[in-house]
Amino acid sequence: MRSSYRDEDVIFLLKDITGQVQPQPAEEREKLIQSGKHYCEMLPVEYKPSAQYMKVYREALEHYSQTVALAVGKLADKIVTLKGGRVVLVSLARAGTPIGILVKHFIKLKYGIDVFHYSISIIRGKGIDNNAMKYLLGLHSPEQLLFLDGWIGKGAILNELKKALAPYPGVADDIAVVADPANVTELCGTHEDILIPSSCLNCTVSGLVSRTFLRDDIIGKDDFHGAVFYRELEKDDLSYDFIESIEDRFDINGTIPDRKAEGLGIDEVKEIAEYFGVTDINLIKPGIGETTRVLLRRVPWKILIDRRYAQDSSVAHILRLAEEKKVPVEMYPMMHYKTCGIIKRLADA
Repeated sequence: MRSSYRDEDVIFLLKDITGQVQPQPAEEREKLIQSGKHYCEMLPVEYKPSAQYMKVYREALEHYSQTVALAVGKLADKIVTLKGGRVVLVSLARAGTPIGILVKHFIKLKYGIDVFHYSISIIRGKGIDNNAMKYLLGLHSPEQLLFLDGWIGKGAILNELKKALAPYPGVADDIAVVADPANVTELCGTHEDILIPSSCLNCTVSGLVSRTFLRDDIIGKDDFHGAVFYRELEKDDLSYDFIESIEDRFDINGTIPDRKAEGLGIDEVKEIAEYFGVTDINLIKPGIGETTRVLLRRVPWKILIDRRYAQDSSVAHILRLAEEKKVPVEMYPMMHYKTCGIIKRLADA
């Protein structure tokens, strides 16, 4: 799989399907998803950020790169303590990929160890790429593998991972993330709902690689899951700009305070669903990262923001996107999350 990342930073275990799939607009995809078609059988049209939105992104990167750098460092320390220097990082494409690169670089900086880093696909409702798993286990022992992602919203992908890894004895079914406001793993840099600036953009901070794709007319039984390389966006590529902005704030002796809300995030999500009359919990996407994704590639119904953070710069890009897309914003009290996106119900539209 082609990407704009350097070969020594990550090996994508994905099939290059560039030119074989026609991207679809958000509203068209949303109707198909809600009528039963799986999201992995389609690719979204990549959002083209406005100049104003890119200004907000730049400000977010400036304000939050140190927080993210400290959380990445804390996560890397936990990984080395748990797994030692022979750990093999396996990031979940695509949001996990830049995080895997940052963790790899921090481990090299602090411990002098150059660890392997791969990126593979896992899809909610479909499971992990078993051909990629066979490939990894042909090269590395099960105990070496450790999965990474950027953040956790409700914990759906962690649940998917636990189910998918049951047939692979010895492979740890936990997930390492920079931010876990849902309180489902201790293998995190922080339990706070922090802004990871890479969540603000799509492929242009992810090596110009699309979301992963799985449809049996294009992906054969022996193929890796697929992805597209967006060569036409090379002039807009900020993948290493993001990586280097975080690395510039690496501190091998740094610490990050970790404030942890009581209980599990999923319980708060269920309360939101009940309050707003949402019967399908998959339509509720809590946390800064997930809210951003809703605005970038789904059809939002409304955006919730905890009033304490209404003026916080970490939600500025969310307010900008909501304004651009004319999505209503409502203040709603939350303990685990700063923001939450609710997807519009389109099945009857």
